[in-house]
Amino acid sequence: MAAKKKATKKKATKKKATKKTLKKDVPEIGSPIEVVELGPIQEETNHQRKPKIKSLFSNERIVTENSNDARELFNQSRYGVILENGQVQLSLHEALYLMEKGKLEIYNAKKKLMSFTDYLKRAKKIEPNYWVRYTVFKDMRNRGYIIKTALKFGADFRVYDRGVKPGEDHARWVVYPVHEGSTLTWYEFAAKNRVAHSTKKRLMLAVVDDETDVTYWEVKWIRP
Repeated sequence: MAAKKKATKKKATKKKATKKTLKKDVPEIGSPIEVVELGPIQEETNHQRKPKIKSLFSNERIVTENSNDARELFNQSRYGVILENGQVQLSLHEALYLMEKGKLEIYNAKKKLMSFTDYLKRAKKIEPNYWVRYTVFKDMRNRGYIIKTALKFGADFRVYDRGVKPGEDHARWVVYPVHEGSTLTWYEFAAKNRVAHSTKKRLMLAVVDDETDVTYWEVKWIRP
């Protein structure tokens, strides 16, 4: 009988300890609650994710394999241009963006897979202001705009309204990416305005700060 009482007492002690633990872990009403930042949501599991498209970085250009997945990038979101042989040629900015999104693998001329750092070093040698331009390209794409190079217009990029694809309508803006620490003369500023005006597009300056945040300034002509 004494042994039974002892066991009952031990069981009661365990319940008390459990209650104490719960009271410690669960905050009371009105007490401060610590907010924990969760990691990014994994949208796809490994077996659902499409295999990455392979591409080759050679002679200052990136060309994908000849596949339906590569052409789908162009058909859906106008990445690159489709060549006569069915491959897709990407710009320096498009290729890095797709690499970051996990959709593209880039190999060098020696058929070695390139890392983000390897690619960035090479791109900077080809295009000195590459990182500032890429920052603007990435920000625009993340916002849902299609952004393409605009060298034939004398600008860095041309940007289309949301929902508009190249070929369906004209671009709305010509965009010049600049770092916040750079300078621009009035003559250079006027020249950029003339380019936008002559191509019937709006001029937009994309200013990139040291934290890679981008601020956009649209410039309009005013007739007095």
